[in-house]
Amino acid sequence: MTLKELRKKCNLTQKEASVIAGTSLRTFVSYENDEINADQLKLERIKQKLEEYASNTTSILKDKVLLITGGTGSFGHAVVDRFLKADIKEIRILSRDEKKQDDMRKAYNNEKLKFYIGDIRNLDSIIDAFKGVDYVFSAAALKQVPSCEFYPMEAVRTNVLGSDNVITACVRNGVKKAIFLSTDKAAYPINAMGISKALMEKNVIARSRQLLPGDTVLCLTRYGNVMASRGSVIPLFLNQIKEGRPITITNPDMTRFMMTLDDAVDLVLYAFEHGEQGDLFVQKAPAATIDTLAKAVISLTNSKTGISYIGTRHGEKLYETLVTQEEMLKSIDMGQFFCVKADNRDLNYDKYFSKGNEKLNLGESYTSHNTDRLDVEGMKNLLKKLELFGGPVRQHD
Repeated sequence: MTLKELRKKCNLTQKEASVIAGTSLRTFVSYENDEINADQLKLERIKQKLEEYASNTTSILKDKVLLITGGTGSFGHAVVDRFLKADIKEIRILSRDEKKQDDMRKAYNNEKLKFYIGDIRNLDSIIDAFKGVDYVFSAAALKQVPSCEFYPMEAVRTNVLGSDNVITACVRNGVKKAIFLSTDKAAYPINAMGISKALMEKNVIARSRQLLPGDTVLCLTRYGNVMASRGSVIPLFLNQIKEGRPITITNPDMTRFMMTLDDAVDLVLYAFEHGEQGDLFVQKAPAATIDTLAKAVISLTNSKTGISYIGTRHGEKLYETLVTQEEMLKSIDMGQFFCVKADNRDLNYDKYFSKGNEKLNLGESYTSHNTDRLDVEGMKNLLKKLELFGGPVRQHD
């Protein structure tokens, strides 16, 4: 099969196919137009990636109904971009913002995309949207650290009680599997947003223990900052540069995991394919200091602006943890991913509660301080994948 035939089989544009293949649009077009003179090894790799994409898309969501809570956000758009043109039956967007839904409806103009107004805080407002749904990706949340610090109970109502309502709606409607999105701030949490997400994780695992074979399978994913998504620091940096102001940095030595939206979708899909009841999945990711990120943004924009160091804000960590020491004890290294298995002991665990376990040796946490560290050039290469810097990946509010 030629590259062009394979691309059409996947129902992809050249631009979309080049992103999936991990090559530039120019290279992809030249290979498609002239396969004979193309680098044959690279050509085969491109075809292999497209074949894997076609296989995964068909096997995962063919003729299925997917519902995304908080689906008008960055993650929801990335999922829609990935699957709307495939052989999925229907994608339902459940959220409470009618304006964002209307914008999304007009932007995609696709009959496979259905919209439901509802708030996960109110079970009655969402439960009917889950009728006939096969799978759920739950992304609805309050994510802003400062907002949650000032209004912690609002974070609880959405991130904890709201996610519990999603579980109830899934179980009552016979949803096959639901993936709940969490954050690195839930590991060793020090702020209200992280604490609410940590409690969300605990509740998902607790409720997964109560379910019977054949009930909804509940899984979790935990990932770090998604670059250029709503609320991330990169759009802030770009706005400051546009206004001629210096980039503001709290602590130059602060490290953060660096992931693209495609990485976030890949993680959720991996959990979707491999997850068992109560599993938590983490994708290994590179990290960078905030200082490195700022310098990379300045370099890519050819800006003359400087950097202003304003000091650490309330609730910020020096580094983020994706897998804690305690979780590493029960985690499985799956190559590019960690799977943290649920603790399924019941309340009768004297061996671990009153007697202890002398053989318990904590390992090292997986953090943004000890993962692969990007330098400025490496950070620039990663940023180039974003539309904000001329790349093909679309970002959304």
